[in-house]
Amino acid sequence: MLDIRDALAALLDREPDALTVSTCGFITRDLYNLRDRAEHFYLVGSMGMAAPIGLGIALAHPGRRVLVLDGDGSFAMNPGCLPMIAEHRPNLVHAVLDNGAHESTGGQRTVALGDPAATALAAGYAAAHTVDDLGELAALDLTGTPALVRIRCAPRSHPAGQRVRQTPQQLVERFRTRLGVPQPHLEGAV
Repeated sequence: MLDIRDALAALLDREPDALTVSTCGFITRDLYNLRDRAEHFYLVGSMGMAAPIGLGIALAHPGRRVLVLDGDGSFAMNPGCLPMIAEHRPNLVHAVLDNGAHESTGGQRTVALGDPAATALAAGYAAAHTVDDLGELAALDLTGTPALVRIRCAPRSHPAGQRVRQTPQQLVERFRTRLGVPQPHLEGAV
């Protein structure tokens, strides 16, 4: 089993140009402290929403690869989005960092949803894999998308990193600016 930070670093090295959406909690904090970039869209308080938001980004920017970083708990929160992702066939890699716990809220055991890779295949994903080490992760062929990668991770042995400093509104603005998307004009905004 991998340390979550090692798994994140390996995913970022594999997908250096990807637009990355990370689930709330410690995974976002680990990503933020490991390698903050304007191409990272951190979800703060939106458990279960990384995959559907990643789909929206992939559909809006079909020429870009999207990397979704989910925990096993957040993955179990929203399995209904999997068939929708599969139907649209986006250029999306859905990584599930599976340590069997809701670490961000105290380490409670996650409710088993079965095998995330098998669930993704049943929903229609083009490919799904389960890996336990960096060598297996590096060897994966992720050309057929959408693809799910379940990465078995060890329980956290390090403290959570620093919280994301930007507000959700600042994160949206930073991400949209990086993508060249005009900022919306809000009526009555000062």
